[in-house]
Amino acid sequence: MDTESTYSGYSYYSGRSRGSHRHGERSRDHHKSRSKDGSRSEKSVTINAPPAEPLLGDSSVLGEEVQDDNWGETTTAVTGTSEHSLSQEDIVRITKDLEDSVGLDCRRYFTLTLAVVLGLLVFLTPLAFLVLPHLLWPDKLLVCGTACEGLFISVAFKLLILLLAVWALFFRAPRAGLPRVFVFRALLAVLVLLFVVSYWLFYGVRILDSQDENYQGIVQYAVSLVDALLFIHYLAIVLLELRQLQPAFSVSVTRSTDGETRQYNLGQLSIQRAALAIMENYYRDFSVHNPALLTASKSRAAKHLAGLKVYNVDGEFPATPTTGPGNNAATGLAHSQSRAMIAAAARRRDTNHNELYYEEAEHERRVRKRKARLVVAVEEAFTHIKRMQEEEQKKAPGDVMDPREAAQAIFPSMARSLQKYLRTTRQQHCHSMESIQQHLAFCITNNMTPKAFLESYLTPGPTLQYGRERWLARQWTLVSEASVTSGLKEGAIFLLKCIDFSLVVTVKRIPYIQLSEEFIDPKSHKFVLRLQSETSV
Repeated sequence: MDTESTYSGYSYYSGRSRGSHRHGERSRDHHKSRSKDGSRSEKSVTINAPPAEPLLGDSSVLGEEVQDDNWGETTTAVTGTSEHSLSQEDIVRITKDLEDSVGLDCRRYFTLTLAVVLGLLVFLTPLAFLVLPHLLWPDKLLVCGTACEGLFISVAFKLLILLLAVWALFFRAPRAGLPRVFVFRALLAVLVLLFVVSYWLFYGVRILDSQDENYQGIVQYAVSLVDALLFIHYLAIVLLELRQLQPAFSVSVTRSTDGETRQYNLGQLSIQRAALAIMENYYRDFSVHNPALLTASKSRAAKHLAGLKVYNVDGEFPATPTTGPGNNAATGLAHSQSRAMIAAAARRRDTNHNELYYEEAEHERRVRKRKARLVVAVEEAFTHIKRMQEEEQKKAPGDVMDPREAAQAIFPSMARSLQKYLRTTRQQHCHSMESIQQHLAFCITNNMTPKAFLESYLTPGPTLQYGRERWLARQWTLVSEASVTSGLKEGAIFLLKCIDFSLVVTVKRIPYIQLSEEFIDPKSHKFVLRLQSETSV
């Protein structure tokens, strides 16, 4: 050990990141250092770089000698000595930021523009079919009779019905931004475009070129176009709305942090559409995610790991220059001490369940104590409100206190108890003082009881119950091995990830149910009661 020196990967690569202006100096001294190392042939230099870990090579940490404990997660792997080097993670992050800021908005506006243009083309085409003959060859057209004029009314009402139907089905506020295009909607758009283009081609060849004089036939041609568009809209209703109504799959949604699970039945949907339906149900059914509840178990595990020390019992100990009976005795003593310390650590591990039991019991006792104090404080506050309401009925109308002022007046009497309870149950970050006062004013306005006021704090509610900042700006990422435009299948698994946690979704097909009928003869329910005349005494 005296003839060997070991440098860590951190210190080596931190020395390399002092600045690119020292690179030339190091290269000039490279030959001199090699000759000096050759003269000291007894010493060897070993550089231990951690495998599969990014190395610290950022020039922004000049002069820092203290290593961060989480440097492997917070640093960037630099592949060269240039100051302008970028890692693959930086490129992915920059690309994602650009897509989030520009790509999504452009795609949304492009889709909306394309839909508006296609809609105008669809609605203006029948009108153009009727107007163009009057503009191009009005003198050659035959007189439109009563039947032809009746077709005008039919075209007008059908176009109005089609306009309302398209507005109700397609022109709705988007619920979410999906990563890929909706396949059925894209197919319907292509079908409508091809259909209108084919009608225009036939109209140009057979009517415009020949300047057809039969105007009633032209009107009937426009009516047939509107009828076909109505049938295509019916097809859109079947594919977009009715097809997914019948349940076909049962999905299990599990939150990765606390294991909370819900089951949902879904129809024939693609993976991205199923993810959207799951997210809508998540905000309604799942309780709000509280990362503070996980800190207790993490601190307990960290304390347990801190009390454990690992020793290499069967490994090689550092060699010493001399060998002999004394050295063997010291080695045996080290073995025995290591085994004794591992046994002691195992005994401490066996007592951890007792510590967990008493910690949970103490926590439950404190929660019950804080809850009792909070209930008493809230009941007294609401009693004071009723007394104030009785007194205000005797005052003039201008002196009556509104619910907001009443809530601000009684809030200090319960604020301390409520704050202690929220801290004990680790919910203080979910409720602000402003939101509590607003909820209190709401309860006073609607004449609610103290129990109704406390229900929002005693029982964790769904995510939508809390402030918009807890769910409005949250961005989700869909992770799936299969294409997100493909349909749900038996055994499919995909993830919905956000910053704090992820939802693991497992898909199972609803089994086929076979029912059979069993006929029961009505005569089989008839019984005969026979009474004996002689009874035993």
